[in-house]
Amino acid sequence: MFARVGQPAACPWRLALITLLQFSEHPSDRRAADAVRARIDWIYLLGLDLTDPGFDASVLSQFRSRLVAGEAEALLFDTLLTLCRERGLLAKRGRQRTDATHVLGAIRSLNRLGCAIKTLQAALNALAVVAPDWLRAHKDPSWIKRYGRSIGDFHIPQGETARRACAETIGDDGHRLLAAVDTKAAPGWLRNVPAMVVLRRVWLQNFHVAEPPAEGSEGDGRIRWRTEAEGIPPALAMVAAPYDPDVHYAKKRATTWIGDTVHLTETCDDAQPPLIVHVATTPAPAWTRQCSTRCTRRWRRRICFGRAISSMLPISTPAAS
Repeated sequence: MFARVGQPAACPWRLALITLLQFSEHPSDRRAADAVRARIDWIYLLGLDLTDPGFDASVLSQFRSRLVAGEAEALLFDTLLTLCRERGLLAKRGRQRTDATHVLGAIRSLNRLGCAIKTLQAALNALAVVAPDWLRAHKDPSWIKRYGRSIGDFHIPQGETARRACAETIGDDGHRLLAAVDTKAAPGWLRNVPAMVVLRRVWLQNFHVAEPPAEGSEGDGRIRWRTEAEGIPPALAMVAAPYDPDVHYAKKRATTWIGDTVHLTETCDDAQPPLIVHVATTPAPAWTRQCSTRCTRRWRRRICFGRAISSMLPISTPAAS
């Protein structure tokens, strides 16, 4: 949890507490760093001197990155639960309940056609950076006019027929770009550009190639917009946004969102205060009842593991000031 290079490291428990304050008050990293130097309530809570110079705002983002990279984001939470157990705030074999709520993805909500447009824009922008000469040689002059503007300015025609024709024009553009990348003359590494990988996935999900003309066939070999009858992937596999393909569309009763689902397990004994004892984040469309059962099993395993560790390495707590 400490930085390995740079100036003397800030205390991890202070950085973790500042992270909780950010969650509560929603300041940016820069404003949070300013609050550590200027706000008397933050200074008192963090146990700092009034003359403490604080730290640069980048320390907070680096601390969060170390937590995720080291899979230590639950370390302080587990330590807190251990202390609660020692003080009798968690009863053995007590009652618990698990509920789920939504976690919104930091993306703009897009429909299927909007996602296809944005994905093609992202692919063209990525190729313009990594392979500008190749893109210049293979681009269609109409792409600049069509995709060189914000999706909010993109005109999608009214009417089912006109909208479908617009979608198939976009599908043909993306298909030609993918075909150009797949040729032997194209550099092989272009296929592995992340934006191109997402483009291929989105095009498979939203478009299909009509069968070429043949005896008794109605196909014409053109790119067609995929309808529900022609097989749209389930929400758990569907890409909802090109810049974060891991978030998905979900619905719980009257609430719809694009993002993830967080499952919280809380004690509910009458004689004890309610405490959150387990937190798990899953893809949004995951089945809530199945996730609740999984959360309960993980919590039981963590209790057994925590008791074994506590018996070998007792956790000492600082005296109250």
